[in-house]
Amino acid sequence: MRESPAVPPALTANEVAAAPIDEVLNRLDSSAAGLSGTEAAARLQRYGANVVRTHRVHALAILARQLRNAVLILLAVTAVVSFFLGDSMQALIIGVILLASTGLSFFNEYRAENAAARLHAGVHHNAVVRRDGEFVTVDVTQLVQGDVIRLSLGEAVPADVRLIDVSGLECDESILTGESTGEEKSPQPVPAASALADLTDLAFMGTIVSAGQATAVVYATGREAEFGRIAAGLDTRQPETDFQVGLRQFSYLLLQVAIALMVVILASNLLLHKPVIDSVLFSLAIAVGITPQLLPAVVSTSLATGSRQLAKAKVLVKRLVCIEDLGDIDILITDKTGTLTDGRIRLVETIDAAGTPTESVLRLGLLATDVDPESGGASANALDAALWESPQSAQLVGGVRRIAMSPFDHQRRATSALVEGHDGNRLLIVKGAPEHVLTRCGATPAAAQDTLTALFAAGRRVVAVASRAADELTGITADDESALALAGFLVFADEPKAAARQSLAALAGLGIELKIATGDNPRVAEKVCRELGLASKGTVTGAELEVLANDDEFADAARRHTIFARISPEQKARLIATLRRSGRSVGFLGDGVNDALALHAADVGISVDSATDVAKDAADVLLLEKDLGVLATGVAEGRRIFANTIKYVLMGTSSNFGNMFSAAAASALLPFLPMLPSQILLNNLLYDSSQLPIATDRVDEEQLHAPSHWNVAFIRRFMMIFGPISSLFDFMTFGLMLGVLDAGAVEFRTGWFVESLATQTLIIFAIRTRKVPFFRSRPSGLLTATTLTVVALGVVLTVSPLAAPLGFTTLPWQFFAALGGFVAVYLVLVELAKSMFYAEPMRLAGQPHRTRGRAHRIRRRAARFHHHRV
Repeated sequence: MRESPAVPPALTANEVAAAPIDEVLNRLDSSAAGLSGTEAAARLQRYGANVVRTHRVHALAILARQLRNAVLILLAVTAVVSFFLGDSMQALIIGVILLASTGLSFFNEYRAENAAARLHAGVHHNAVVRRDGEFVTVDVTQLVQGDVIRLSLGEAVPADVRLIDVSGLECDESILTGESTGEEKSPQPVPAASALADLTDLAFMGTIVSAGQATAVVYATGREAEFGRIAAGLDTRQPETDFQVGLRQFSYLLLQVAIALMVVILASNLLLHKPVIDSVLFSLAIAVGITPQLLPAVVSTSLATGSRQLAKAKVLVKRLVCIEDLGDIDILITDKTGTLTDGRIRLVETIDAAGTPTESVLRLGLLATDVDPESGGASANALDAALWESPQSAQLVGGVRRIAMSPFDHQRRATSALVEGHDGNRLLIVKGAPEHVLTRCGATPAAAQDTLTALFAAGRRVVAVASRAADELTGITADDESALALAGFLVFADEPKAAARQSLAALAGLGIELKIATGDNPRVAEKVCRELGLASKGTVTGAELEVLANDDEFADAARRHTIFARISPEQKARLIATLRRSGRSVGFLGDGVNDALALHAADVGISVDSATDVAKDAADVLLLEKDLGVLATGVAEGRRIFANTIKYVLMGTSSNFGNMFSAAAASALLPFLPMLPSQILLNNLLYDSSQLPIATDRVDEEQLHAPSHWNVAFIRRFMMIFGPISSLFDFMTFGLMLGVLDAGAVEFRTGWFVESLATQTLIIFAIRTRKVPFFRSRPSGLLTATTLTVVALGVVLTVSPLAAPLGFTTLPWQFFAALGGFVAVYLVLVELAKSMFYAEPMRLAGQPHRTRGRAHRIRRRAARFHHHRV
């Protein structure tokens, strides 16, 4: 260990690769024993944390996102035109709408992003580093040049490193080189080369350890690393989610309708020789009036409300708009460990083939862990860590030297170690899945299978240990793992979670089908599912899936089974892809390196804070507690947000379309404008403001049972049916004002303003539910209060001192008596139309889920990695 305060010099990749390891260590002022804690702290203070990009909240970036909205752009253009045409009142009202929509959206998203940043700060990637002569676990941000670290299967390499010792190390460097195959690594120096892929004695930040293990010294961190330099210059824009795509398509629909109405109204008014400026202002007001101006604010309020609820449930969604994606899930594929079980692996016994307790099996198992018996330290593997928790572990392996190691991989499903005792004899130890280890043994005791069957039936996790004399070996190959003698079994317990049964019931209530994909024995998985009351449609193993002849047979197996045991990473990904092709929206919950492919393949990848780095980077959603109940909360929240957003969209488009259609017809028939442009915009401002609390509204239980998706065709149909109903009562009001009350222009505009505001605002109580409102589905108290308040405010404006400046006058009591009848009949008619509209199955507010394109998935993977905190 070095205590020198010397500054580590800057080294290039080619320099480090070409130099012998002793020279590299010397130039870094380090040694194979690593740094002391004091020296590491000094270097960290001087050079800063090992980070590329942290999860910071940028206010200007959030504000810019609010302004990139078709509806708001239309509002801004209309305000400018109105101002230059002399209608300052219209420009003022539009300005208020713009400020309200943009301000509320900015406030909600900024607050939600800050909450997400605080959650990100609680998510850690760890590295095993040698400090003060011992391997310890530290956060990757604490790594400095000169640190000696250990790399293990499934880890993301936390910095650029020069390899010291290697045991079968391979790295997936596709993020840097584009090559999908693993690169074999060696500690031997490499002559100066131009391509990163040729530098086989280096491992680079952000690449993944796909096989083997190694010790290495850090020579570049943060933005000085190869990936850091690339990532610092990357475009940070995130790919669109399905939710954002739906909003954008909906905005385009509104723009098309608005422009069409504006052109028709302007042309008709000019043909009737009405004043040009008045006609332009009125047509612009109609165009703006058909749009739900506060839609961005309503969406951001809903998402922000949802993010706060999820934060309380310890769910971290990497992007705010991904909350809605959670609500899409209708199949969840998950591992068993830590979700259905406690996830606290503990060693319960070590037995021989006949089931007799023996300490020798524990000794052999310890020698085949990822912890060197001579140096000790922390283990990155949960099963290995459980072995070293035994008080007598250090004494059992004393005096034994490890010669070579062949780490675990998912093909062999085993770990091998070549060790030498104090007597000079060498022993090959193989530790792994029982069915794989037993095939490598010569003569297996007859009682072994009976012992295994009893252990699996008891729900135990079992690791078999075998060995043979190996004095002739100096290294290990797969062919050496043969002619072994079975020593016995390491038996681990991972009990079912007490709250898992309730969590499974919550998922079932959301209409989510649960499937288990585990590397464990099928009998263990079946026992856990039985204990938790999870109904299983059947079990299939990875070996049985492997022999299926074609995709149709695989798809049939994927659909018919619930438990997929001893399944490989590639089979997990294929299982997800197959289910997605059938039209299902698939969420996958995993935390290991073998889950990375499946996390990328899923519609929503879900991992946990304690997962491997590669799993956390591949996921869209991180659970700070590995609990299916927490996930059920997230799914329900996503569906609730979407349901409330759609309420506003359906109500706004149908009411606005009806009102604007009425205005267009009236302007063509009347000698005066049926409503002043400023009155149209004031009407919309009041109406939209009443709906801001819609994010707090209750959602009918039935709407949470299945996901819904954006369906512009559905919204268009809804608008074309309920809009004319609104127009019908507008025309009845026109008849009342002109035929009964003999109203002039000012009285006519005032009467229509009040009727329009009342009908389009109160209709929320009917549209917000498919049930009978109030009796079978109650709105939230806040939504009820704001809706009634806005209607009352509209009436008060007509008798207040503001009436004259706004172009209003006092209305006779007969009008309000008739208005009460109109509103009652209107709401009844809407209820009848609603019952017929939803009676047709094809009119459901959803559409079959379509799998995303390849380009979208590539962008999403890149976006996921930007949140890596190295």
